[in-house]
Amino acid sequence: MATVGPGPRPHVVPVTFAVVGERIFSAVDDVKPKTTKRLARLANVASNPAVSLLADHYEDDWSRLWWVRADGQGEVLATLPALALDALCQKYPQYAARPPAGPAVAVVVQRWSWWPKN
Repeated sequence: MATVGPGPRPHVVPVTFAVVGERIFSAVDDVKPKTTKRLARLANVASNPAVSLLADHYEDDWSRLWWVRADGQGEVLATLPALALDALCQKYPQYAARPPAGPAVAVVVQRWSWWPKN
């Protein structure tokens, strides 16, 4: 997830996510160690909602490479909607035992781009 902080620098961090319709949800969990739940990405989205998410696949056989990017407007949520929580728990077995309580970022996707284009 790429966000923009108060300075002119992007802030990029790997996140877990689930796509639900035209929105992408990413929750702050306590499964992976963090020193605080007051994360830079949350502050950045609260002050500047422009967000990009990138997923890619690499293989030594470069004919099998691909990537997809979602650009949109993010919003910080105190908790996840039930559909988003279900989607995250289904995608990540680690969340089944300890579902993320939040906060979370919901991104309304305004533009999808991908490669290869076929």
